[in-house]
Amino acid sequence: MLPALESTGFTLRKILSCFPQDISLAFAYGSGVFRQSGTSHSQNNMMDFVFAVDDPITWHGMNIKQNRSHYSFLKYFGPKKISGLQNNYGAGVYYNTLVPCDGKIIKYGVVSTKTLIEDLLHWKSLYIAGRLHKPVKFLAQNENERLQTALNSNLKSALTVAFLMLPESFSEEDLYLQVAGLSYFGDFRMIIGEDRSKVLNIVKPNMLHFQKLYSSILHECPDVVYKQHQGKLEIDKSPEGQLTKLMSLPKNLQQNITTLIETAGKNRDVEELLLQIAQDPDCGLVIRHGVSEIVKSSSLSQSAKGILTAGFRKTVAYSLKKLYKMCKGYRRKNTQNSLSSTHLQK
Repeated sequence: MLPALESTGFTLRKILSCFPQDISLAFAYGSGVFRQSGTSHSQNNMMDFVFAVDDPITWHGMNIKQNRSHYSFLKYFGPKKISGLQNNYGAGVYYNTLVPCDGKIIKYGVVSTKTLIEDLLHWKSLYIAGRLHKPVKFLAQNENERLQTALNSNLKSALTVAFLMLPESFSEEDLYLQVAGLSYFGDFRMIIGEDRSKVLNIVKPNMLHFQKLYSSILHECPDVVYKQHQGKLEIDKSPEGQLTKLMSLPKNLQQNITTLIETAGKNRDVEELLLQIAQDPDCGLVIRHGVSEIVKSSSLSQSAKGILTAGFRKTVAYSLKKLYKMCKGYRRKNTQNSLSSTHLQK
């Protein structure tokens, strides 16, 4: 086990034991699990979890009996209404936040296994799929072959999209910055509520975790020269190489980018549109815009749903905490810029 996880593994599994165990996939993520630059990795950091469950109605029913205080006023409407809100609005996730559990403060999202698989394969919302582009600590996983295939497909898709936005030659750090940033493109919380340096803060101290997650896939990519000992990569940026990558994109992203360039009344097929994008010098910008449209829609609707699932008091407390972290990030960056400026003047 890598060092950053050794001290938290037992705690995470102990927290997981406080919930109904009918879970197809459980993982923990965020600054409570992985160190982030500018954030103290302390025992007081909120721990973030996602639980994928095959039957949300049954699972919420058991969890309301077991952990009734975790829920807002929505618990009075019962598990069927809660599951309906989870599945039919936002990104298909139901979050309980600022929950005291086994001496820690946690936030956990519940998603149906079916919704998770669709997001991993097709990037329907990029909400949970985007979190899984970054290192997470898996705590439980049943033997669901389709889910495992979808998890691997999601990682390959993240690399493919990053390749389309990067130049012919780049560093491993550049690659992981692109990958880690995908789920933040278009997210309104990056304007208000998140530290603008968040992506860099995630990647810098966790390069080993990113390498562990992606190195085997990189070695298997036929059109990638992976110089691991140098931390460098080279890729095929010819129109043919670009087209191959575009053809393998998740379905929802493909639809988004082809809609962006389609001319009214022409009704060209997908491959013809993708070929046009492959030959466009601004191909990377088109891809970024397509990803942004997915993230923007899901982040807005999921955040609106969060006001109901968390309740007004917790929503205000959670928002204030995010704003504090954003302001802290601004102050840190301004201090660094000031020190750099002073150093240059000397």
